[in-house]
Amino acid sequence: MVVVLGMAILGAILGALTAKKRNGNGADMAQYATGYGIAFALVGLVISLVLVRLVA
Repeated sequence: MVVVLGMAILGAILGALTAKKRNGNGADMAQYATGYGIAFALVGLVISLVLVRLVA
């Protein structure tokens, strides 16, 4: 679960920074942060599942 949350937070930060780099306003930064956060959380979920399968 830590992997999923960590990846979601990392994705949200990267999304907000991407929107800011593209001269977006606050709503753009929130939308990018949400989208990137969800995408990174899904990647983190897959990584977490693979790790559980390898250990167990």
